[in-house]
Amino acid sequence: MQMEVRHYGDPVLREKGTPIEEFDDALKKLVDDMIETMNAEQGVGLAAQQVGLARMLCVVQVPAEYDVDEEGNRENPDLPMPLVLVNPEITEHSSETWSMDEGCLSFPEMTGPISRACSIAFTYQDLTGARHEARATGFAARVIQHEVDHLNGVLFIDRMSAVKRIALGGRLKRMKRETRAQLGLA
Repeated sequence: MQMEVRHYGDPVLREKGTPIEEFDDALKKLVDDMIETMNAEQGVGLAAQQVGLARMLCVVQVPAEYDVDEEGNRENPDLPMPLVLVNPEITEHSSETWSMDEGCLSFPEMTGPISRACSIAFTYQDLTGARHEARATGFAARVIQHEVDHLNGVLFIDRMSAVKRIALGGRLKRMKRETRAQLGLA
């Protein structure tokens, strides 16, 4: 079932997720619904906060054509897609970074240059509760960093330069005002 994606101004986007302790059918259903929502919205990642739940859960679906190096080789062939990250934690960031325009389903039609680590190491649990350690590079590493930020209440606009945030200021204020009005929080 497709879920409603929450937009900037919804307080849940700023909430730190609570750890998931129940690995049951309800969690599997939630993950299925999140993957369906992410795909319907043509996203590459979706955090629980973006569907109104402050939980430590996100899904990532990096298309194969985005997961290649300059020679056309797969960068992350061992990462299963879609990747379900329960209680993820980034444990290591490369010192090398790269900047790229990012977007976010919670900020429709808004993008900005964001600098992120080129590669990361991370831990997570799967839908059975089993713990995993993994590494990611390139675009997959960027998406995972973006989604883990969401789980900690950090939004991609928080990582933009002050100049870019000022340039988007009017649009951000309008979106926040409209979202809060829809939620009855205005």
